[in-house]
Amino acid sequence: MRLWTRIERYFKGNCLRLLENHIGKEPLGPDVLNGFHIQRILVIRQHDQLGDLLLSTPVFRALKAKFPDAHITVIVRDYTQQILRNHPWIDEVLTFQEYLFRWTPKKAIHFWQALRSGFDLAVVLNTVSHSLSSDIMANLSGAPLVLGSEHKRFEGCTRNFFYNLIAPYDSKEKHQSERNLDIVRYIGVDTRNLKEEIGLTPEEQERAKSSINDLVKKPGRPILGIQPGAGKLENRWPAEQFAEVADQLVKKLDVNVILFQGPNEEKLIETMRNAMKAHYQIAPRISLRNDTALFSQLDLFLCNDTGVMHVAASVGTSLVAIFGPTDPASWKPWGDGFIAIRGENQSVQNVKVETVFRESLKILKMKTKYLKIK
Repeated sequence: MRLWTRIERYFKGNCLRLLENHIGKEPLGPDVLNGFHIQRILVIRQHDQLGDLLLSTPVFRALKAKFPDAHITVIVRDYTQQILRNHPWIDEVLTFQEYLFRWTPKKAIHFWQALRSGFDLAVVLNTVSHSLSSDIMANLSGAPLVLGSEHKRFEGCTRNFFYNLIAPYDSKEKHQSERNLDIVRYIGVDTRNLKEEIGLTPEEQERAKSSINDLVKKPGRPILGIQPGAGKLENRWPAEQFAEVADQLVKKLDVNVILFQGPNEEKLIETMRNAMKAHYQIAPRISLRNDTALFSQLDLFLCNDTGVMHVAASVGTSLVAIFGPTDPASWKPWGDGFIAIRGENQSVQNVKVETVFRESLKILKMKTKYLKIK
């Protein structure tokens, strides 16, 4: 068990109620912001997965629209920090190392100095889980205003006492992007644009175009990307069925097929290679950032309900995603260009090849104006 996890459990089990009684912040109303000139904002989303982070990007957009001159810093984990580089709504990304051995004196000093650089407002996005480390960082920042949700109180506590701006929780079913925005809506921050976003530089886009041109063997034909993996086994549609959809789309539209793979997904790619009859190419594994740029050049991306689904959506790539246990009404990327197919009884095993092919074809028909589809 990691050291920080042990520390968290100790505090949560023994000390939090005591802390609430002695250092709990006095709750304030949202109108308190009228007396503040917000120049520096800290947003903390370091305790959740890649998809959770990307579903937070509408919050960054809304904060920058409300406070256009403010410097916005976001704290994330090491495995997600590259996704926020060059983001249009973020000025600085701080990395909180998940494992103690990854901290060096230089990293720790830099992190502490940045954390204590004079924030006016700290926002903790605790929609999926409640992280004690995030609450502590928000308070160590010294920000006079700390905003978070009233939801997911720690066991034994009467309120989320680390915050003095406590956003109410709406118990009705909502999309996760709405859940994130609900927290900042409490202080009058909002946006109508709920789409996830990643900022790619012109140089990254040009390199991606060049790489795609090297991979594509049929210029002018649609480009289909497929990544058959998912971190959770129950979210994985069989790789053989992804292969069958690809074969059908090649037969129907003569598409180019590019296979992508995440960490430890070599066997899945091998399964697809053995099952596919049509020609395909495999994208080189360089970095998640590189895959992100390649995704932006695709006409369609097929995947499971996993982090790369949100990555592809964040660069505007149309996609068809397979869902099982997770409700797409809450977790599908926001927007019409992203199709979720959920199996009966909430199982990916019940998703039919014909359904995925039909929805994929529908998207490609809209993108392929020069083809006459029978």
